[in-house]
Amino acid sequence: MSRTRIHNLSISLDGFATGEPQSAEAPFGHAGERLHEWMFRTRFWDAETGASGVDDAFARQHGDSIGAEIMGAHKFGPPGWQDDPDWTGWWGPNPPFHTPTFVLTHRPRPALEMAGGTTFHFLTATPAVALETAREAADGLDVRIGGGASVVRDFLAEGLVDLMHLVQVPIVLGRGVRIWDGLEGLEAAYDVEAVSSPSGVTHLTFTRRAAS
Repeated sequence: MSRTRIHNLSISLDGFATGEPQSAEAPFGHAGERLHEWMFRTRFWDAETGASGVDDAFARQHGDSIGAEIMGAHKFGPPGWQDDPDWTGWWGPNPPFHTPTFVLTHRPRPALEMAGGTTFHFLTATPAVALETAREAADGLDVRIGGGASVVRDFLAEGLVDLMHLVQVPIVLGRGVRIWDGLEGLEAAYDVEAVSSPSGVTHLTFTRRAAS
């Protein structure tokens, strides 16, 4: 059976995966790009000038054996994108997903086929139903939960995540959307591994424990 995975989800020391307020000019609010600077320096992100090493090795696991993605409305666009029929996401004509990608929204619209193999499907569904739909589209490959933080939290709360890779970045945001709210004791269901990087970030891998 395919797995449900989360990769390269960056959080601050106080647990925020994004700042506020989100806008077209500031997709991560007051956090800016600080949560993701570790990735921008990798060869995964920049093949010409990026570095190899721990961060690059973790970042590259993002795409292995992924057959579909699920994301929330706030990852697809800024507040109000549903009112813009011309909005096609942040990523230009060739988004980086290259799979069927399911956008959870209370205002569905027709599917949007993009270059490079990405087709956005817009649906209103519970996490369990969305995952079932994405698994059918993934054709035996894994499903990636792409964020944002509230969507990740919802899937974790329902016990639907098999593997999660978080990157703890040494900054304090103070406000935004936290990943951990309502998830007390989550670690009991996972084996947790921490790997520190010379860049200053810590890679946390949560792997679901096999049922005893």
